[in-house]
Amino acid sequence: MSAARARLTALLSHAVLLWWTLLVTVPIAWTFLASVKSEREIFGDAWSPPATIRLDNWARAWQQAHVGRYMLNSVVVVACGTAGTMLFGAMAAYVLARYRFRGSRIVHALFVAGLALPVYLVLTPLFFVVRNTGALPLVGPFIGLNTHGGLILVYIAFSLPFTVFFLTAFFGTLPETVAEAAFVDGASHTRVFFQIMLPMARPGVVSVTVFNVLGQWNQYQLPLVLLPSDRDSWLLTQGIADISTTAGYDADWGALFAALGMAIIPMIVVHALLQGQIRRGLTAGAFK
Repeated sequence: MSAARARLTALLSHAVLLWWTLLVTVPIAWTFLASVKSEREIFGDAWSPPATIRLDNWARAWQQAHVGRYMLNSVVVVACGTAGTMLFGAMAAYVLARYRFRGSRIVHALFVAGLALPVYLVLTPLFFVVRNTGALPLVGPFIGLNTHGGLILVYIAFSLPFTVFFLTAFFGTLPETVAEAAFVDGASHTRVFFQIMLPMARPGVVSVTVFNVLGQWNQYQLPLVLLPSDRDSWLLTQGIADISTTAGYDADWGALFAALGMAIIPMIVVHALLQGQIRRGLTAGAFK
């Protein structure tokens, strides 16, 4: 009876995974197919092959819609935002996991509470905070509205709760004897963290890094609020939305799907290269 139940559970699990795979891959496949079609073909038979592969859709999206510039802006912002998130998040998580001090539980609880804070709830106050920050002397022009520096700081702030929550549990599974041996040999706390404990936590760090990259790359509301007027500083999500909204019903649909394809490809590459690290990172913390 248990064997039959196990087979039924496995069958249902595979059916759910197959259904989820179709839900994810079918829209992506249709996006790439539509990106090489003419507008008439896009609104015709959805899955019919194009009569002629329209690579000019990609060229228009890259040049006329300035997707190339927006993609470069996104790469810079996401790279800096993710690097800052992982640096500060890993340090905070390591301290909370390995050291006990007065108020450590409260600090950890505050980070966890940040997971429940919806970004839509704070868009208005966040706009005024960043705008007022831009009035500060010296640093204001670099971290105010319409600056990538201000957006990067906000990305870091909103990504820290998940990063600290995940890595705190991961650092807690690492053996304490390795750090103690390093302290006996005269290593400082900083050296132990960066040269010993952080490399040991690589699977977890890589997993959280990928999740942060995906979340920040696909972010739309924050750039929309914090980069409202300077088109040269727009990110890729703003540029894609602009293709479909500026012309109304006369939008360039071929270029729009091409721009979507350009936004999808980097994330597919990142996931394909690091999927092994992601699996190890998500499972390593389950065993001590």
